Amino acid sequence: MAEQKLAERNIPGMMNRSQRFAEVEHAENAGATLKRIGVYFVKEKIMVCGMLAVVIFGTLCGVYAPSLQSNAIDIIAKTREGNLTTTLILMTVVYLFYSGGQLLQGLISARLSQSIVKRMREELFDKLMDLPIRYLDTHSHGDVMSRMTNDIENISTTVSQSLPSLFSGVLTVAGTVAIMLWYCWQLALLSFATVLLTVFATKTLSNKVRKFSRKRQMLLGQLNGAVEEMIAGYRTVVAYNHQEITTEEFCKTSDSLTKAGIRTDAFSGVMGPVMNCIGNIGFVIIAAFGGYFSVNGLISVGVISAFIVYAKQFSRPINEIAQVYGQLQTAVAGAERVFMVIDERNEDKTGEAFQETGNATVMFQNVQFSYEPSRPVLHDFTLTVPSGKKVALVGATGSGKTTVVNLLMRFYDIDSGEIFVNRQNIKDISRDDLRKNVAIVLQDTVLFSDTVLNNLKYANADAGMDEIEEAVRMSRCKEMIEMLPQGYDTFLTGSGDNISQGQRQLLAIARAFVADPEILILDEATSNVDTRTEKAIQDAMHMVMQNRTSIVIAHRLSTIRDADIIVVMDHGRIVESGDHDTLLSQKGKYYDLYMTQYAGNAT
Repeated sequence: MAEQKLAERNIPGMMNRSQRFAEVEHAENAGATLKRIGVYFVKEKIMVCGMLAVVIFGTLCGVYAPSLQSNAIDIIAKTREGNLTTTLILMTVVYLFYSGGQLLQGLISARLSQSIVKRMREELFDKLMDLPIRYLDTHSHGDVMSRMTNDIENISTTVSQSLPSLFSGVLTVAGTVAIMLWYCWQLALLSFATVLLTVFATKTLSNKVRKFSRKRQMLLGQLNGAVEEMIAGYRTVVAYNHQEITTEEFCKTSDSLTKAGIRTDAFSGVMGPVMNCIGNIGFVIIAAFGGYFSVNGLISVGVISAFIVYAKQFSRPINEIAQVYGQLQTAVAGAERVFMVIDERNEDKTGEAFQETGNATVMFQNVQFSYEPSRPVLHDFTLTVPSGKKVALVGATGSGKTTVVNLLMRFYDIDSGEIFVNRQNIKDISRDDLRKNVAIVLQDTVLFSDTVLNNLKYANADAGMDEIEEAVRMSRCKEMIEMLPQGYDTFLTGSGDNISQGQRQLLAIARAFVADPEILILDEATSNVDTRTEKAIQDAMHMVMQNRTSIVIAHRLSTIRDADIIVVMDHGRIVESGDHDTLLSQKGKYYDLYMTQYAGNAT
């Protein structure tokens, strides 16, 4: 993080030396990725052509200006005829055009990069909105976010900075080589000898920097992790008197990081002086041999001056091209990761409309399901949830309760068997239409950075204030909202971090009530509220669930004692079912769970 913040403070287009030679990422199929990136450039062909025209014009000005300088010097030395004033004015105009071209090039490339990245970012976000739940459950959320942020940003930086530098560098090298050979091919070849030395030095030093930079980044990650872990678990550290041990471990990692940092900065810091030294060697060669050629009448003094400028122009783009090549590889690798997400198959949302009949009987028939082929979660699961009844699913963690809900919502498709709602197979129903008629309150409450009112309307954008206030009253959070600074207009920051977990749970329940669904699912919906609030919510739920098909997942059995049917699950199978009193009298699995919670029996 420290390295990232340092990079963010740098001037756009500038990098510290260790970043220039950091480890380069490589795409698995660079050719195909480049073709797909090319499609985005084609859509912005006007700006691309404009940028290329400006780059060519600017490069020609940059290559032509030293020739005018050479002419001016020769006119002063009286070895060339011409008007000095006219030459100086022309040279000034050319340099002004060159500077203007650089400015215009930066503006166009910035506009081009943002246009391309905007298209790519929108495509990626649209894809994320259409991905099946399975994809996000099986991929690191941090990795998905990295593709949206870091990878996209790498592409943007490359388009705005690296590509213009690459085009300009190639043209500058080609133009400089041509004009140097035209002036004096002997002196040009002698000047080019320093290029081999530059390439060798760059390769040797950059390899060293990459080696120690990788080590530094690894140690920096370890150090940040240790600090974060210590701060989060500080009470435990103090409670067990581990301050000295923790400090020793931190200092050990910090010492290693310091050594790696010194070596990285030392080798990267040497790069500039070495390049300057090689450049000065080139100037000495030009001065010595140029003077010899001038004395022998092969070239003029002005040509020597031009050669010194051209030698600098020649070496600078070579170093830039070497750096740009690494950035291009990283950007192509990032684009490949972005395209991998874009190429994922969308969630299938085709299907027929949900048939609303005023009741909703849910039937699971011989359902088999597994998240991974070799590890089945539900085995021959058969269950009927009668219309207007409250069915509770209980059991140990991992028994398959939440999986039942995931299958009913079609977050996942079953391996075999059938699920019906009103005798309508849910695989034939459009996912969107099915979910419009099912409201769910999850154990992990999700609110959005928006006002309380907009969070409540998330389930039903067309809901009026009367409906919202009724839902709020029934969910027993009216008083809580009135106590907020701006009431319904209170802005929830950081997904609701400015209110308590219990308050977030109440708002989530109210949001489900606003949806007024055919089927209501409560997955540990009262797990984060106090006992008094829980009792109030249970009374409210009893009212809301009347004549509404409800499925409740609960660990606290106090919340489901009034359920019409209690289904006890174990390892993906139904082992018991019935009402509360019947299951207690059987003294089976439910009895054991109940006695564990309320009679103090050991587990």
